Amino acid sequence: MRPALILVHGALGSGRQLAPLADALGAELQTSVAIVELPGHGQTRATDDEFRMEAFAASAAAVATAIREPGAPAPVVFGYSMGGYAALVAEANAPGTFSGIVTYGTMFDWTPAVAVAAAARLDPAMMTAKVPAFAEQLRERHAEAGGWEQMLARTASLLRTLGDAPPLTADQLARLACPVQLLVGERDDTVSWEQTARIAGLVPRGTAILVPGAPHPIEKVPVSALSRALTAVQPAAG
Repeated sequence: MRPALILVHGALGSGRQLAPLADALGAELQTSVAIVELPGHGQTRATDDEFRMEAFAASAAAVATAIREPGAPAPVVFGYSMGGYAALVAEANAPGTFSGIVTYGTMFDWTPAVAVAAAARLDPAMMTAKVPAFAEQLRERHAEAGGWEQMLARTASLLRTLGDAPPLTADQLARLACPVQLLVGERDDTVSWEQTARIAGLVPRGTAILVPGAPHPIEKVPVSALSRALTAVQPAAG
């Protein structure tokens, strides 16, 4: 029996954003697919206390428990960008939550300086002036979760917290027992290959994969590259 597949979106994203990918991967892998919408994103409201990495990890773990069928392996999870970080935190907190993890474009090297720089780019007025089309997209995407300005402010706070106290340590990564595939695009301007390969080396069953020609946005990543990685981490049927 194939494990179910869970998809977790990234920062500033939503569950609806991953719907086309869910359809494509479900057809490609011949398995059921569930999308996790993180608290405070898209159509999912959240309190300030729920907009934190531990709560994001708990959301992914809750969906994994809910969709696992009796006798089936634990689900495989795909996490895009921040969603990959949340998936790894969930598995570190509760080993066996997933039977495999695949991430794409996930940032691991959080420091106070990196976090402050990333948070500074999340200013609504600046985004409206410099990238108005993207700002309007965010406005529409998060209207039902309390508004995009609130989401940006909360995300900036979350990033600063990651910089001050990253929840994923080298010791936690070394204790991950399931297969982990860390993907990064060749043209990713957010996450480097060197960072991805170094983190994969800390995970006992970790592998780093460079996706030729791919940028950071998940919509521009070939589905075939993701399906190959997801197939590689799935346990044998039965």
